[in-house]
Amino acid sequence: MPSTNQCKNCEKSFDESFDYCPYCGQETTDKLTFSVLFSNTISNYFSIDARFFRSFIPLMTKPGVLARRFVDGKRLTYLHPAQFYLFISVVFFFIFSFSIRKADNKFTQVLKEGFKKGVVIDSLQLKKDSIGLERAKNAIKDNSVLIGVSDEDIKAIDSVISAKQKEPSVSFSFQRNKLDSLIAIDAPEGDKLKAMGLEEDAGAVTQKFYAQILKFYEKQGGGILKVLYDTIPITMFLMLPLFGFLLKLFYWKRADFAHHMVFSFYFFTFLFTSFCILILANILIGIPTWLEVLVFLSFVVYLMIALRNFYKSSWLGAFFKANTISFIYLMFIVPIAFFGVVMVSFMLY
Repeated sequence: MPSTNQCKNCEKSFDESFDYCPYCGQETTDKLTFSVLFSNTISNYFSIDARFFRSFIPLMTKPGVLARRFVDGKRLTYLHPAQFYLFISVVFFFIFSFSIRKADNKFTQVLKEGFKKGVVIDSLQLKKDSIGLERAKNAIKDNSVLIGVSDEDIKAIDSVISAKQKEPSVSFSFQRNKLDSLIAIDAPEGDKLKAMGLEEDAGAVTQKFYAQILKFYEKQGGGILKVLYDTIPITMFLMLPLFGFLLKLFYWKRADFAHHMVFSFYFFTFLFTSFCILILANILIGIPTWLEVLVFLSFVVYLMIALRNFYKSSWLGAFFKANTISFIYLMFIVPIAFFGVVMVSFMLY
């Protein structure tokens, strides 16, 4: 009687001569090592096999064709759109991280210089302004008859100027010196926030905002771009459904929302791939600005051709919808997303 082995995964028995379980496919010599652990992880999520090259070439040379083939059922032939997007986005943000580090260092240096200079109010200038107001008031009084100013108008002007002169001057340099002193002695955060003008009955959001301003001031803005960079990938992934929603509005009856998402994944993958090429080209040889502008304009042309091939629409319809979708996305969605990224980055700083 032939001897058998029992699969550790599905617990079914099979002939010991088999290298793999005929029921679940697990290897019989299942030795989990450090290299096996991470090689499996990388191969599962970032595998580059024949499907990658079969997907990459039509993605770059045949706009919309890859998405159309995937939707039509050829899903094992090509790389899954979400997996393709994930792989390319990781590569893009890895390359982009080198640029953001350099920019963060320069930006931090500029902020530090700005913090050193500060804002100083010239007391002599304030005195000159007061003298000028007094001279203007006297000139109006002396020529009241000629310019038609009544006594009541003169009294009103006089009261306004007097109130202006009595206003307590706010010296940002004095408040900053006070805050610097509190920071130097490591005072409690509440005292620092109070010196910044935070009221005791302020709400939780206001308190958090002041606390972030204090942190930004204490660090002199160091690392703010790094936090912004870390927030962008999540934002870009959330912006994908918004792009798919725009496609749904313009092609309401042409496809399901899942089909629009397939198109969006592949289109954003193309964008990230193009950005990778641009960044590497700038690092290696440098690209003139006019050529970069031309490349960005070509994205609209790519979108137009992709819409034509994927939705089988006319050239005129694809031209109109590509430009309209690009305009709405760039003028409304991207600015709102950018503002959201800045706010979230600042609150997480």
